[in-house]
Formats: sequence, C-alpha cells, structure tokens
Amino acid sequence: MPTPSLPDTPASAEVAEIERALSRITYLISRARQHERLTALAGVPLDRAALALLRQMADVEPMRPGELAARLGVEASHVTRTVQQLQKAGHVTRVPDPDDRRAQRIELTGTGRQAIARIRETGARAMQVALADWSPEDLRQLATLFHRMVDDLLAHSADEEAETARTP
Repeated sequence: MPTPSLPDTPASAEVAEIERALSRITYLISRARQHERLTALAGVPLDRAALALLRQMADVEPMRPGELAARLGVEASHVTRTVQQLQKAGHVTRVPDPDDRRAQRIELTGTGRQAIARIRETGARAMQVALADWSPEDLRQLATLFHRMVDDLLAHSADEEAETARTP
C-alpha cells in the first residue's frame, strides 16, 4: 500500500505549534499513571485497551470487531481479546448483525454505558479544575475549534484512505 505524499513546503509555524501541543496532550493523557488515576477516581478498573474500546463504542452504533479494530488502528485479534474481557465484565455484549446474520456486532451494555459515563465525567471534572481560570467564552471557543480540527483531520484521513485504495 503506497504512502500518500505530503507537500514539499514546510508546515507553517502555527501548524507546527498545534502539532507540538497535540503531542504534549497525547503524552499527558496516555501516561499509565494518568490512566490509573482516572480509572481509580471513576471506580472503573479497566486497562487502557479496554477503556479505548469503550470510548470508541460510546459514540457509534454497534459494530463488527473488524470495524472496531480499524477505527482503533489495531489488529483484530487485539480487539477480540479486549471484547472478551469486556464481555466477561458485563460491559459489552455481542448482537446479531442485521445486515448479515452470520456476523456479530459488539454493543455496549447498560453497565458499559455507565462505566464510560463515569470515566468521562471524572475526566471532565479533572479538566475543569485545570482550566478553572479560563473564561466560559475561551472554553467554548476551544471546544468549537477542537471539534472542527478533529472533523477536518478525520475527513482528510478518509480522503487519504480512499485515494490509497484507488491507487494500484
């Protein structure tokens, strides 16, 4: 699979700073110690892989394990193991795929929805403390711009994937 090319011109200083800030944020939220603190405060003892899967599932319809693996950028076997763990804990269940009765989709249970709600609420409260000196307008603007950026990054990623699929 060929790698899409990038422009030959360097990124602007502003875009370079955004990339740097995102790298710092990613590091902060993906640290093992941060994960342990968040799950302990929320009372949801899940490992990072299980939590990532629950977060992904909370925002979409039930999906096949292969679709989950693609969205998370991991191997299907990794999702299968994590789904088994979450199923044993009562956070997810398997349901028939309405488009193909031979296949199954993974769906959050009420317990799974409660767990992700507790994680999100705990994370939001921690963020509220850190951003306590920000004005409501600054927070609204940041949220709007973050969503816009993520939407644009996702759209560009989908365009790249479609282009790569068309390239022989």
